[in-house]
This record gives sequence, structure tokens and C-alpha cells, in this order.
Amino acid sequence: MTTNTGPLQGLRILDMSRILAGPTCTQMLGDLGADVIKIERPGVGDDTRKWGPPYIKDAEGNDTTESAYYLCANRNKRSLTVDITKPEGQELIRKLAGKCDVLIENYKVGSLKKYGLDYAGMKTDFPDLVYCSISGFGQNGSKSHLPGYDFMIQAMGGIMSVTGEVDGSPMKVGVGIADVMCGMYAAVSILAAIRHRERGGIGQYIDLALLDSQAAWLINSGSNYLTSRQDQHRLGNAHPNIVPYQVFQTRDSYFVLAIGNDAQFRKFCEFAEAPELPDDPRFKTNTDRVRNRDVLVPMVNDLTMRLSTQHWLEGLEKLQIPCGPVNTIKEVFDDPQIQHREMEISMPHPLSGKGAVSLIGSPVKMSKTPVSYRHAPPTLGQHTDEVLQELLGINEAERSELAERGII
Repeated sequence: MTTNTGPLQGLRILDMSRILAGPTCTQMLGDLGADVIKIERPGVGDDTRKWGPPYIKDAEGNDTTESAYYLCANRNKRSLTVDITKPEGQELIRKLAGKCDVLIENYKVGSLKKYGLDYAGMKTDFPDLVYCSISGFGQNGSKSHLPGYDFMIQAMGGIMSVTGEVDGSPMKVGVGIADVMCGMYAAVSILAAIRHRERGGIGQYIDLALLDSQAAWLINSGSNYLTSRQDQHRLGNAHPNIVPYQVFQTRDSYFVLAIGNDAQFRKFCEFAEAPELPDDPRFKTNTDRVRNRDVLVPMVNDLTMRLSTQHWLEGLEKLQIPCGPVNTIKEVFDDPQIQHREMEISMPHPLSGKGAVSLIGSPVKMSKTPVSYRHAPPTLGQHTDEVLQELLGINEAERSELAERGII
């Protein structure tokens, strides 16, 4: 673990979120130096703690209570257990909020109002608090009362209609990308709100919806529709606006070819010993190639199938033509470039029989204020005593009484 040198050192976040969107946001901010206090239900905790296998193994090789899923988004946090259904628990949250810069939550819309912990119930007492709510559909509108999960949002938000084989069934992205992207939008929004406050403003409310952020990251596919009013359909691994830009078969496997301009296409054709293709009026420009993809793609595939994947990757890389292997996840973390960039890290963990857990590193590389890895994903309630003593001055006897009453 490293010393906190991050640019957000001194920023304190009360994290009342769980699953993936909120935790992704707060892990990013924690990596950048924020002190993230993760609020969890006593005896239960974040749902993802039990989303396994796989789980951390203890010294005897048995499963512990910590899943790999939970580990992915809860680094650099301190876990505090509080029962917010009880008045004493609600009071603890309010006191903690008074010590924090940001509160983030992803409860069902309206759930926190009955405890007086919604934004309306807190903004008068804490005008400088940046309060961020993440929900499936936002805080208003006809669907705001509905719960939202990544899979259903991918379906409702259009990405499944453009993902998968041309004649296949609707297909989701293989990871919880709707949650992750919403978490990233949340992190940017929180930093913008903090900047506003630093420039003389006050706190404010941030309302983020999974469905909204999913619609936002339809990017060029969404823009294509808004411009043409024509729906995009599934194209397999092909690109709606660039050709050739997809997976191609080789003699022994597959590789990705990502031709981004006409000059690259000409160099590829020369290397593939088909120099006549770039001068064919059907393929001369990218616009021509998009309009005639049904003709060109099989021709390119016939060329690539003649030789091995290694031949194409080595030759095209020398020519600076974008291409790459189709790696498994194991191959990703075995990649020397990934290892050089420290995208796999190890952190001490009390439940691991190996004494440490392997985690995905942060992709953020900053020259003056690098990210720091200070806390492994915490066990449930690991820092309850520490946080209550440090922030609220609650002594051991008082904490024992709160624990006996099931409040912490």
C-alpha cells in the first residue's frame, strides 16, 4: 500500500451506494485520494459480497465471505456498518454527512425520504454537501419508481439491439457496462460540483439515471439515428461507419483489423498482395467501402484466411496499421504491455490465505499526483470503530452500546 498523494486528498465521501455504479464512482475517487466511507447494513453489507463464486480463499483453501465481484469496485474505502432504519442510525448518518463533502446513494427513488436522509431532508442543515443520487430511471418521470439493473438497462437503452451477430438474438455486453459508465458520469459530475463549490458556490443535487447514461453512450450509433432517423441493426463485429473495421478469420484463428482511413486501406491491400482494391471505384474511399461492405468484407476475409494470425499481426504492426489479437481475459493479464502498465496489482487482505488479493489497477497515470492504493476492499464493518472514533469522537463504551442495540 502507498501513501496518499492523490489530488483529492482531503475530500471525504459518504458512500451509501452498493452493487456497481456507485461503487465504481467512489473507487475512482478513492484511488485519486478521497477518503471514502462505505456505509453498509450490519450483518449483510453490499449485495455483491455474495455474488460468487469465485471468492477469496482462506489458508485452508475454503471460500470466505468476500467475492471477486465485490473486490472489483471497493478498493480505497473504509467500511462502516449502520442500520439506517433506526433513528439512532439516521442520526449517525446525519452527523457523518456534516463531516463529509459528498454523499452518494443509489437507493430506490423515495426510499431515503422516510428516514429524513434524502436531499430535501438534508440540504438545509448541510448546504455545502454535494449529494449524488444514482437510480435506474432518474428522480422524475413515469418510470422513476421502477428499480433498475444493468442488464435491463442495456436492453431498454438500445445497446443490445446493436450488439451480437447479424441474425442472432439480442446480446448484452459481457460486463456490467451500463453501471460502469453511469459511475464514470457520476465521478465527473461530483468533481464538477466540487469545483463549483470551491469557486464560491454551495453544494447541489446530482440526479443520475442508468437509462440516461446508457442513451448517452450510444454515441455514434445514437447520433446516426438522430441524423438519418434510420434504426441501426446488429452488425456483428463490424462498424456502422468504417469499413473494414471488424474481426477477420485467419488460417489458424482470428484477429481484429481496424482500418481508419484510405491511406491505411491502401497499405493493407499492398501488404495483402491485392494492390488493385484501393483503385476499385467501389472501395476507393471509406464512404464507398461502407456502401459496398457486403462485397468488400468477404474479399478481405478471403485474403486473411490464407495466412496465420501471427503473419498478419507482425506484418501490419510494422506498417502501423491498427490491428490486434482477440485475447482471452487470461491473455490480457499475461500481456507484457498490461504488466508494464501495472494493470494488475496486489494488496494485503486479512481473509486471504495468500495474505493478499490481486486486483485490477487504475488506468489513470498522473505525473504529479499519481493514484494510491491505501485500503484493500474492506471486510464488512472493518472500520466502524475507527471512523466513529475519528470523525465523531464516539468512545469505545458508546460504540459497544450501539453495537448491542444493533445500530452499528
